[in-house]
Amino acid sequence: MDGGKISQMGVSLVLLGPPGAGKGTQARKLETAFGLVQLSTGDLLRAAVAAGTDAGRAAQEVMARGDLVSDDIVIAILRDRLAQDDCAKGVIFDGFPRTRVQAAALDELMAETGNEITAAINLQVDDAAMVQRISGRYTCGACGEGYHDRFKVPAAKGVCDNCGGTEFKRRADDNAATVAQRLRAYHADTAPLIEHYGAQSVLRSVDAMQSIDKVEADLNAIVNAALA
Repeated sequence: MDGGKISQMGVSLVLLGPPGAGKGTQARKLETAFGLVQLSTGDLLRAAVAAGTDAGRAAQEVMARGDLVSDDIVIAILRDRLAQDDCAKGVIFDGFPRTRVQAAALDELMAETGNEITAAINLQVDDAAMVQRISGRYTCGACGEGYHDRFKVPAAKGVCDNCGGTEFKRRADDNAATVAQRLRAYHADTAPLIEHYGAQSVLRSVDAMQSIDKVEADLNAIVNAALA
């Protein structure tokens, strides 16, 4: 499929953790602090379809049939994106890999050009606390900034700190029963990645039950050590 050559990158991070662990929030902070690029597979799929790349057309055909996009297509889309100049400083993989098979495919993609996963960071959480945390979260309808009824409210009530927007939204599946089900799915399908990256000696762990600022500081320390 089409795409340029992937060059050497600064760092390549995988953020691991169940729904509500703060992966999206912390990925955006790492982008700002280190000039990294957050690679969300959902966003990449939509962009590839819109751009009409070979991988994007393949994905569109699959989605039109109502099927799940294969790992091969996702890897092809990632290959195209990693070849773009803005990825030179490094990337954060968001939403991929989710399984051992996907992790192995990503390892192969990185190895093709002499890159490797610098660190797989496990955001450790307490399941019971996650149900409470996710059930109260909502986002700005304009910019997507995340908030929570208890843990992170806008400085001015009803006004987004980031963009000044006043429209907010909640996901329909952010309720206790659904969250508990998603956590079970995470432990069954994605948690084994901890063992995968542990065997490669790139696994790092951060207590994600700490404050957002403390989690950010711990993540920054890991990235700074990788860049040293």
